[in-house]
Amino acid sequence: MILNKLNFKNKKYKLSNRIAVSPMCQYSAKNGLPTDWHYRHLSNLLLSGAGLLMIESTAVSKNGRISMKDLCIETSKQKNEFKKLIDYLKKIDDLPIGIQLSHSGRKGSSHIPWEKKNSALGNKMSWKTISSSNIPKDKGWPKTKKMNEKDIVLLKKKFISAVKNSNYANFDFLELHMAHGYLLHQFLSPISNNREDGYGGSKINRFKLPLEIAKITRKIWPKDKILGARITGSDHLPKGISLKESVDLCKELEKIGFDYVCVSSGGIITKTKLKFKNFFRINFAKEIKKKTK
Repeated sequence: MILNKLNFKNKKYKLSNRIAVSPMCQYSAKNGLPTDWHYRHLSNLLLSGAGLLMIESTAVSKNGRISMKDLCIETSKQKNEFKKLIDYLKKIDDLPIGIQLSHSGRKGSSHIPWEKKNSALGNKMSWKTISSSNIPKDKGWPKTKKMNEKDIVLLKKKFISAVKNSNYANFDFLELHMAHGYLLHQFLSPISNNREDGYGGSKINRFKLPLEIAKITRKIWPKDKILGARITGSDHLPKGISLKESVDLCKELEKIGFDYVCVSSGGIITKTKLKFKNFFRINFAKEIKKKTK
């Protein structure tokens, strides 16, 4: 990942170069905890010469994981183990280290990809997933539970706890995952959100929950630390999220006080009309940069 910006105004972090190690799922956790794999893997990446290291997508709750092998930062034991990991890494190199927080929503309760690609767990180890609506992720996937008011309140509490735990663990950057078909993306996209209440329908309503969580996060996360979001430039689908909507979302995040967005696209369903080519997302990022700060 190539960063557009090196220095962040009024922040204590200065990156040595524009290369960042992206958050990449390893599916190697045990009970949500980092394992020896993470110590070896992240130590190697830390010495790669990059200016920033982002830890893989980390669930805010047990049921917010994609698979049983995802990292999670929900419990006291998990936050303490993350602190041990960050303390260990900082002794190797005091490079800024970030964490990406997520909830899988309807893409959760899944097999590890190299065991069974894009497949829901169909055994006693599975769990009931939640989403903006009860639309399955894909063909062959179970219907998910449409979140009610109680579920939404609980989700916010889980994000609050995860943000506090991430600060305790001494992360320098925090990124909210609002793309790639994760739960917050499931609220943003008309493809997955057919609600008729205050959290669905119009653009403003679909933005509501992700922005509520963004506001909560900004209040808790220290002002001198970096806060950002992974967002979707386009769903690559008719009637999906458009670039214009993404620009509008970024403007709202900017008002809240976010320092950056990482622009991705696609992922709300497995196969979209996305056409791969070199730097195919650069125009999304260019347009967002032009219309925001």
